[in-house]
Amino acid sequence: MPAIFSVVARNRDFRRLLGAELVVFGADWFVIVPLLVLLPELTGSGAWGGLVLAADTGINALLLPFTGTIADRFDRRKILVIANVCAFLAALLLFAVRSAATAPLALVAIGAMSVAKAFYTPAASAALPNVVDPVDLPAANAISGSAWGTMTIVGASLGGVVGAAAGAYWSFAVTAGLLLAAAVLNFSVRRPLQAARAAGQSPPTWHALLEALRYIGARPRIRALVTVKSAAGLGNGVLTVFPLIATLHGVGTLGAGLLFAVRGVGALVGPLALTPVLHRRGWLLRGLALSMALYGAGYLTVSVTPWFLLVLVLVFVAHCAGGANWTLSNYALQGEVPDQLRGRVFATDLMLATLAITVSQLIATSVVDRVDERWILAGCGALTLTYAIGWRIATRKLTLTEEPSTVAVSGES
Repeated sequence: MPAIFSVVARNRDFRRLLGAELVVFGADWFVIVPLLVLLPELTGSGAWGGLVLAADTGINALLLPFTGTIADRFDRRKILVIANVCAFLAALLLFAVRSAATAPLALVAIGAMSVAKAFYTPAASAALPNVVDPVDLPAANAISGSAWGTMTIVGASLGGVVGAAAGAYWSFAVTAGLLLAAAVLNFSVRRPLQAARAAGQSPPTWHALLEALRYIGARPRIRALVTVKSAAGLGNGVLTVFPLIATLHGVGTLGAGLLFAVRGVGALVGPLALTPVLHRRGWLLRGLALSMALYGAGYLTVSVTPWFLLVLVLVFVAHCAGGANWTLSNYALQGEVPDQLRGRVFATDLMLATLAITVSQLIATSVVDRVDERWILAGCGALTLTYAIGWRIATRKLTLTEEPSTVAVSGES
């Protein structure tokens, strides 16, 4: 914790990049939570909520290979600022959603915000090693990795409170204001967000994408790291049955809310707890396998647990492991991938994770009315645990480099 506070206190540019990231994550929740209530009220159908979530996740996953290439070819600061401004304009469209006839505009707005997020995310991930000194990179990754969990707790809670107290349209107004604030924060970062590029160094977009795929394909270490987030992603279908698990234990809506809140707390605590060991790069591959295994074992145990309090503890442990998995893999990739390829590799990494999440949730949704919710929990947990074991067997002979990669594209050792 002292290392985390130190890098935040000393590094103005990191504070601003982190602040913008927190704001962007918070804006997501301020839109999604009120829309999940507003659209069924306007249309009389619960399907609109599912369409909103699908648009938010699916569009992002499809665009990431292209947007990662953009993050490596163009000024990342400009990408971040333009993405924030475009998301702000899309949020304004939500004020036109007033009836069943105008409900499709919500999908247009969420789709446009998802496009902006697809440009924002790989550029922000690739930029992080450029705004902190190498010695501060573990602490910076830990606090950046906890940002999602922080805003799951704060953003989702406040989004629900503001939406319930003042109405959905006030939540949309807050969202618009947050996105403008993020644009200002990103614009005010002064350190370069990428290494200098030689004239003519950036190839055409499709050539750049193929270059990144060849780079990943030729290096077992990189292939291992870009597939590690998929383990928790394939187990993400458990979220579909959170309300059913709460009902099964007799705790209703409050219990479902507690499950989502504990998930967020775990995702916040996991990355922060890793700070003392992140610098030990030789341990990272074992740590990644352990984090995947804990996630899977946690939900396997939830499926047979009769006590709701223990369920909450196990969900917390599972998502501590999930948050640790995300932070460990990001830090490992930052140390392996040169700056000029980092945006594309991170985009591929995020795309695979997002697709795994989407597949898991679609499968769970397709069987949730016919299969006992405990079997869904057990299936998701077993799938993640099996993936973790197979991944560790496949990577047992690999080792990571000791020093962060900067410019040169080196071969696999």
